[in-house]
Amino acid sequence: MEYTVYILRCADGSLYTGIAKDAQKRLAQHNAGKGAKYTRSRLPAELVYTEPAPDKSAALKREIELKRLSHAEKQQLISKKTSEPSLV
Repeated sequence: MEYTVYILRCADGSLYTGIAKDAQKRLAQHNAGKGAKYTRSRLPAELVYTEPAPDKSAALKREIELKRLSHAEKQQLISKKTSEPSLV
């Protein structure tokens, strides 16, 4: 089952990294105050980055890699992803 590694930008400008089967549904949970404790006091959150992972194990490994990045490195990753041309 495919998972998604995601990054949220919180209202205070901080970034939160997590995994989910459905990133949009998880974003709605965060914004409803039913997500992670970290995001509850920093709402609303905006989904700024997603990356597919083939399974939960791969998603968790990638989440750890992303969490080790500095804020600036995460910003570069987000910028790179949003500047890529979309395949429609």
